[in-house]
Amino acid sequence: MVPPIPPGRSFTVRSVVAGLAVGTVICAANVYFGLQTGWVSIMSMPASLMGFAIFKVLSKHLSFPFTPVENVLLQSVACGMAIMPLGCGLVGVIPAMTDLLKPEERGPLNLSVWQLIVWSLGLCYFGVVFAVPLRKQVIIKERLRFPSGFSTAVLISVLHDQGHQSQKELDAAAEGKFAALVPRDEPLLASDRLEEEYDDDPGEDLQDPKHDWAGNMRLLLICFGLSGLYTVSTYFLPVLRNLPIFGTVAANTWLWTLNPSFAYIGQGIIMGAETTLHMTLGAIVGWAILSPLAKSKGWAPGDVGDWETGSKGWIVWVSLSIMLVDAVVSLAYIALQPLLGKHVARLSSDVYGRLRSSRVGKLLRLDAYEYTPLRNRDDEHASQRDSVDDAERRQTLTDDLDADAPPEQRIGKKTVSIGLLLSIGLCVLTIYIVFGDLVPVYATVIAVLMALVLSIMGVRALGETDLNPVSGISKLAQLFFALIIPQGHKSSVLINLVAGAVSEAGALQAGDLMQDLKTGHLLGAAPKAQFWGQVIGATAGAIFSSFIYRLYTTVYEIPGELFQVPTAYVWIFTARLVTGKGLPYMATEWAMGAGVLFVFFTLIRTFSVGKAWRSWVPGGIAVAVGMYNVPSFTLARAIGGIGGWIWVHKMKRSNTPMIILASGFILGEGFLSIVNLVLQGFQVPHF
Repeated sequence: MVPPIPPGRSFTVRSVVAGLAVGTVICAANVYFGLQTGWVSIMSMPASLMGFAIFKVLSKHLSFPFTPVENVLLQSVACGMAIMPLGCGLVGVIPAMTDLLKPEERGPLNLSVWQLIVWSLGLCYFGVVFAVPLRKQVIIKERLRFPSGFSTAVLISVLHDQGHQSQKELDAAAEGKFAALVPRDEPLLASDRLEEEYDDDPGEDLQDPKHDWAGNMRLLLICFGLSGLYTVSTYFLPVLRNLPIFGTVAANTWLWTLNPSFAYIGQGIIMGAETTLHMTLGAIVGWAILSPLAKSKGWAPGDVGDWETGSKGWIVWVSLSIMLVDAVVSLAYIALQPLLGKHVARLSSDVYGRLRSSRVGKLLRLDAYEYTPLRNRDDEHASQRDSVDDAERRQTLTDDLDADAPPEQRIGKKTVSIGLLLSIGLCVLTIYIVFGDLVPVYATVIAVLMALVLSIMGVRALGETDLNPVSGISKLAQLFFALIIPQGHKSSVLINLVAGAVSEAGALQAGDLMQDLKTGHLLGAAPKAQFWGQVIGATAGAIFSSFIYRLYTTVYEIPGELFQVPTAYVWIFTARLVTGKGLPYMATEWAMGAGVLFVFFTLIRTFSVGKAWRSWVPGGIAVAVGMYNVPSFTLARAIGGIGGWIWVHKMKRSNTPMIILASGFILGEGFLSIVNLVLQGFQVPHF
């Protein structure tokens, strides 16, 4: 008989190594997709799935079983790596600095791979350390939901067969939308998805609880191979990336093509129909209405695809206005929540009331609108709970929730204090090493301190809505720095970019760790192990993503046809706007009009959580992304979103195969794109 895992063994070398392996695949994919569209996939649940599969294959050779708390550590390491391309600004702010800064703005900068590594290491720690003191407040005391962390906990519990859950619980966890896409448009509330999943027949299991994981992994590998094969074929046949489905005139003149990428279809499955259709609405408004209008009126006389004089660059100002408005309204709501207590309480009551009556609510012992840790799930404990009356049971649950992890499993105050000082000092030092006197030390210090404040808002937003508004947070930082840095300063645009990047990094890392800590709290994992796992993953991700980014920028023209880095233009346009640069002709009027309109849309969405009609109100970030990305990516995502919705809601089929299919598609193209990178490096001819 295989001996059980030793007590307190939350941190194991094998989990860290497996997490780094899984994180490497996701990180490489995120550099590729980030440079194309600016979106990256954290993929916490696929990381848990892949990690479980690895140890399932090796189970006969293990000295003790692979446990849920090890899986929590594994996905913490993998996610720490996965977010680094975005957290270090390698898919947005760095291309803006190295390729889009004008000479009068002290650019463009030529950063070596070692400077990129130094910059990335400086940004990858302070957000992680700062998240630790927030944990007790938002997870233990306030018990914020963190729906993605909750869904990951359900999945891990099902994977390891705790309590013999059914396939339906796994599907419900999947409906929580596992891969937090950043920047993410909408709060994908696990509770709403779970309620829908259990409306029909809560007592029915779809299949035996011992799942056919060999079959699931076969599906993952098949999808990985198909997507990888398509990716390699696009190197030799580039036309596959831009099919003129609306005719050659629409394709050549107005950029209306379809990129039938398996990966973007997979992203659409993960995003869901609501988000992808809102993005499609943005594409229609931007590329089918505003772009022809700006061209015909002479507001954007250049080629449609030109960022400077064409309508592509003109409509991005409308997109930017929508993003800023959405961020300001959403974050203002989070900041003013204490004044809106009754409304928030009512929303929480409605959402949790539905969730706790579901099968998954019972699975996680959800009561009194709260989550209970999954540490004590044995039959004897369950029977004891059943024997007490309701009042005693409620009190027991409350006591369990208030109890933190054992002291030896927590991160010590000394570690946090020293770590925070060292990480802030490292950030200031590395930025000075990379940029020298171009970015004053006082500006970096202010940027870090402001990042810590904004990280609190980001973490709270993530806990309440499953939305970490990192793009909006970075834009708010840019707006703030426009007030403290004189417009005539010779490096004002560069300083503005650095300040936004620091704020985005802090909020992103703090939010990612907090989601993981929520998962760990529900499953009884040691916070200390997760913290060090995140640090290890962030370190590896900062170094690895810097190398991969430099490879792509060496081999490919960036920005170019394949890698258009649209978020880099959003960064640079924002910096120029807030530092006093003018907008193109008539862009101001249209941007203001769109901003006013989306103030109302965002307010309606904010105060209508849980309403059936909410999905019909356009989401600001999704619409904005549909505007600044060319339609080819948006259409592919829409196909995935609609296809996933039909599969689950119309055909009434299990969502698990769709998760596996989407994960295989994304990872296949993201990882096999390295083959195209090698082919391009050796200048292998295209057909």
